Amino acid sequence: MQKKPGRIERPTYALESVDNALRLLQMLRDVGALRLKDAADELGTAPSTAHRLLAMLVYRGFAVQDEKRIYHPGPAMGVGPARQGWTREFTELGRPHMEALASLAGETINLVIRVGSQARFLWTAETESILRVGDRQGQVLPAELTAGGRILLAEQPRTVLEQLYLRPADEPHIDRGPSPAYETDRRMAIGEFEVFVHELDAARKLGFAVNVEHTEEGVAALGVAIRNGSGRAIGALTAAVPINRYRTHLRGQLVNQIHAAVRGLQVDVAGIEPTEFRHSVEQKSIPLQE
Repeated sequence: MQKKPGRIERPTYALESVDNALRLLQMLRDVGALRLKDAADELGTAPSTAHRLLAMLVYRGFAVQDEKRIYHPGPAMGVGPARQGWTREFTELGRPHMEALASLAGETINLVIRVGSQARFLWTAETESILRVGDRQGQVLPAELTAGGRILLAEQPRTVLEQLYLRPADEPHIDRGPSPAYETDRRMAIGEFEVFVHELDAARKLGFAVNVEHTEEGVAALGVAIRNGSGRAIGALTAAVPINRYRTHLRGQLVNQIHAAVRGLQVDVAGIEPTEFRHSVEQKSIPLQE
């Protein structure tokens, strides 16, 4: 029998775990705050099952948990598609360089792009080390907190940074987020903003940016911008490391190894010229300061 147009039917071979995860997403979307017990009751599962599903949603950025152990929609929940066809080619060209770097450095390597004030992780190359940072592919995080996002923000003129992050003096800060890392309002007061701009300027001059436990406890990262043939920064390569190895890497060869990998990758991506990637307020990138 032919299906009627518009009719939605449950698949014959539905995967219950997948269906339950999607139902949790719907609950987070429609309710906004969800307790573990309520989630388990709604799904008809044991609390331990609901907890495992919610833990994966947190890991992938679709949920966050506050200090009262209540779940809220995460930063990836309201993120639309990137609408950037070039990112597939960018990712495919980056993979061999990332795998080689992960093997050489013994750390997890991520490919990151920036969309407005968000950093999107396109792909992850994991190392075989027993103690390592896990897969970040598909995650969406505040750009100003991540190493890749910061080195890409460092390419932007002050006017763009002001429109993204500077809060008007007469406008109060409203914290609507369940945790500092995922506040809805990412803008800063003038004093904090000036410190932020100074840090970006320093990262641009050094050639790399760092994230020390800003997005995950016990994890640090170093990021280097990737440029196309016209010199435009189109993404970043980052190395995520356990915090107990961060200082050693900072004094060692990891930054040089990332730069070497980026130089090789830039040869392959020289012809990529993104056209849909800029924030609506962005103009041609110029240094923050001369």
